[in-house]
Amino acid sequence: MTIVITVFIGIIAALHLYFLWFEMFAWNTRGKKIFKNLPKEMFEPTKSMAANQGLYNGFLSAGLIWTFFIQDVVWNTRVSIFFLCCVAIAGIFGALTADKKIFMVQALPALITLLLVFVNQP
Repeated sequence: MTIVITVFIGIIAALHLYFLWFEMFAWNTRGKKIFKNLPKEMFEPTKSMAANQGLYNGFLSAGLIWTFFIQDVVWNTRVSIFFLCCVAIAGIFGALTADKKIFMVQALPALITLLLVFVNQP
């Protein structure tokens, strides 16, 4: 894995750790600043739903972080592709169903990184 791919995966993993934090622990505070189009009275009733989403984001982050510890190049590439595809699909679905900005923040970085992984395959 090249340094550029490793950095991109690290950024995406950190981003998903941030999503985990604000969806699980700061939904009523930070969430209101991020999702300005959602009425303020909806945050408390959707707190458990957001926490569930945060947990999934944590799993995506954990999978991407796992790639830093896989020594076998082929296995590393396959695991990277799997978790980057998961992130991209989640970002595309979020853009279609929740907010179009999700594509730029979540799906596009994963798609760019996937492209780099495919170009640099062993």
